[in-house]
Amino acid sequence: MLELKYLQDLWIERETEGMDEPELLRYRSNLLGRDLRITNFGGGNTSAKVPTLDPITGVMVDVLWVKGSGGDLGTIKRDGFATLYQDKLQAIRRRYRGAAYEDEMVDLYPLCTFGNNPRAASIDTPLHAFLPFRHVDHLHPDSAIALAACANGQAQVRRLYEETGIKLVWLPWKRPGFELGLWLENAVRENQDADGILLASHGLFTWGGDSRSCYLNTLRVLDTIEGYVRKRIEARGDRLFGGTVVPTRADRDALARAVMPVLRGEIGNVIGHFSAGGIIDTFVNSRRASALAFQGTSCPDHFVRTKVRPLFVDWDVQSGDVPSLISAVRAAMPAYREGYIRYYEENREPTSPDMRSPNPTVAIVPGVGLFSFGRSKAEARITGEFYVNAINVMAGATSMNDLPAQEDIPAERVVDNYVALPPKEAFNIEYWQLEEAKLRRMPPEKELSRKVAVVIGASPGIGRAVSERLAKEGAHVVVADIRPELAEQIADSLKKGYGAETAAAEPVDSTDRASLKKMLDSVALRYGGVDILIQVAAVFFPPGASGRITEEQWKKTLDINLTASMLAADEAQKVMAEQGTGGSIILISSANAVVPKRGSWAYDVSKAALNHLIREMAVEFAPNVRVNGVAPASVVEGSLQFPRERLISSLTKYGIAFEDSETTESLRLKLSNYYAQRTLLKRPVTPREVAEAVYLLASSRLGLTTGHILPVDAGLTEAFLR
Repeated sequence: MLELKYLQDLWIERETEGMDEPELLRYRSNLLGRDLRITNFGGGNTSAKVPTLDPITGVMVDVLWVKGSGGDLGTIKRDGFATLYQDKLQAIRRRYRGAAYEDEMVDLYPLCTFGNNPRAASIDTPLHAFLPFRHVDHLHPDSAIALAACANGQAQVRRLYEETGIKLVWLPWKRPGFELGLWLENAVRENQDADGILLASHGLFTWGGDSRSCYLNTLRVLDTIEGYVRKRIEARGDRLFGGTVVPTRADRDALARAVMPVLRGEIGNVIGHFSAGGIIDTFVNSRRASALAFQGTSCPDHFVRTKVRPLFVDWDVQSGDVPSLISAVRAAMPAYREGYIRYYEENREPTSPDMRSPNPTVAIVPGVGLFSFGRSKAEARITGEFYVNAINVMAGATSMNDLPAQEDIPAERVVDNYVALPPKEAFNIEYWQLEEAKLRRMPPEKELSRKVAVVIGASPGIGRAVSERLAKEGAHVVVADIRPELAEQIADSLKKGYGAETAAAEPVDSTDRASLKKMLDSVALRYGGVDILIQVAAVFFPPGASGRITEEQWKKTLDINLTASMLAADEAQKVMAEQGTGGSIILISSANAVVPKRGSWAYDVSKAALNHLIREMAVEFAPNVRVNGVAPASVVEGSLQFPRERLISSLTKYGIAFEDSETTESLRLKLSNYYAQRTLLKRPVTPREVAEAVYLLASSRLGLTTGHILPVDAGLTEAFLR
């Protein structure tokens, strides 16, 4: 039985009963992908060479199953693997013209496809095809990359063998591709007793005769390397990264909240994520953090996400306040952009893709923590995880400086024994034509992608419909309500439909400015800021026996329907101003705002005042924030304003026949159809139509509209604007 000290054998035999080789490969891959110490999201790849009956020739052939381009080991399914004829992959060697032309070989991989598989083969395919083993794992474990990123890496690998008996073959840095596949083949030929191959600044290869033995060998090698590296890190103690020189601020959360929208606005069109604690605090508060951060990351999988280096915010941690931190962020950004543009211009080739955004995806703030950004919350979080991987690598490499450095490594590439890739090599990965092609294969983003929407009012009617409509268009949606359980129900539904990190629920009392600020602070810290605010929450009190409502009900109606909208909009526009990116505020009004009638004084007056408030705020918040309203006629479906008692009262009032035994939904349908007959279009107004109007106003489709109220009333003539 394999004894492991740091890792865990997760393989459960009963779970694998009846699995064929491809399914065992999938199972092994998922186990390896569970642990971020072993490999990060989307990183690494696994393979199996599976004897298979060729449907054309009827002859048994070896088929290479290898993780397809862009896949993730932790979540990959069977259809995530590319399948290729192994003999054809070997045969295309005859077409190889040398390292200078290796990229052209990628065009031949589709011609080797087995079984009409649409999954694109990755650039790492030859790395697996040319190794003479049935099963291969290529991973990016922090501990292994720490060895690979040492200035004395070869000496460390020799000592690893002396101390543990694990023999790794050291290969110098080489960009993944056809040439590296040939290097790996040759390395194994010359070192047949090797336990694995360590690629400088890159990762680790291990192998086995079947999926189970390959998995165990990978764990055995990694567990040993983990112990070797961890022993050196622990010996470093509080001297890690040169020791702590600034404290973690007691008001860290408040500082993070204050600076997050500023960073998001400076970077532009991204979702944010904040990380702190543990190794992050040790790093960001250390003496050598700035120098190590500037040196950049080493593993290609890291800086494809994190860029060649993060933004390091130099500020007065000891006595600085929020304004001084924000000032430091704004001062640091131009220099970062200039440095990135210079990096691009110095390394570009005539065939290089156009420069992408010169803004950072990771920001390090001493005393506070690590900020990361991406197109989605998941991508922002994963980018942060990648930089934590890079911190772990730097921790290991800088703790192994007790052996002489290799003479062939220029001093300018080394900080405390840690070696980053040369800028030219980093550029050749970041702006690789093959990476560019991978980006172009990604599906187009939805219209509200990268936007954060807050919906106040978790009604099963309009609140739910609006939340679902915005999420469908790619927005990250926060559902807020004074009844947390209702907000949670809608948020959980959105998570199931659009992803676990695309939605959240927050408690809020929208009549209380402090409660609103607390809620928006939480949203800003979670996602980076706010782009869209929709105020749905409202109340209607039916008149009592006297035909009137009480004064207390009058006050509460105005408080919830009018004042709460003002407070919510005012607090949201403050966050939008911090971002400097603009925004859209939509308040749900009503046709009742312009239709006087008996029995609804408070409600109608509150909505009439809301209409004018919309116009006032449109003037006040211009030019960056648009403010509009949507005015539906009575929406009965799903509305909390139409409980069974009110439905019965209304049906009785209008002389509509019903039975006491009828369901509430049946009563809703009767009342809704009655209201529909009063309109020109003879159709009931549903939450979906209201949500569609909200979406149009929130999006750029009505991007030049502000200060207006959009009717959604099926043609209610009494509500025509006068």
